[in-house]
Amino acid sequence: MAYTPEQLSDLQCIRDVALRYCRGVDRLDAELMKSAYWPEATDDHGSYSGPAWPFVEHCMSAHLKWRSTAHHITNHSIELNSSGVAAVGEVYNVTYLFQADAPVLDTWHGRYLDDYEKRGGEWRIIKRVCVHEGTHSTAIEAMSIDAEAFRSGEVDRGGFASE
Repeated sequence: MAYTPEQLSDLQCIRDVALRYCRGVDRLDAELMKSAYWPEATDDHGSYSGPAWPFVEHCMSAHLKWRSTAHHITNHSIELNSSGVAAVGEVYNVTYLFQADAPVLDTWHGRYLDDYEKRGGEWRIIKRVCVHEGTHSTAIEAMSIDAEAFRSGEVDRGGFASE
């Protein structure tokens, strides 16, 4: 399929929405995470199903049990509606969650099924369903490097920038 320049721009803007969500949740940046959703959007995330913006606030405390998280999204399939103001997407996700109180790595595998809307030239999620494919927890064994010389993953969570 040949895309118009506007369609290519729309596809990239939608991908940017997914990246804002991931960076927002990983950095515990509520405003960045909210910027991925329209104010009346919904999110069905398994243990939470309802309005998306309260879900964001839920994540700000629920994710404190991990010292850091890293969402990795791949295979982002997007279908633009012929109207030019709606799209659906499917995003594969592997998330690494480092427990705060134990040397344990939790790994989450799943997908995001998203409905997107474009308003005033801006794309955001209007509906998200999170699909869980599997999880795994494993003890962390240190690599043979001077890991203590690096900053830890929590240095820029909650709006704190590294110095």
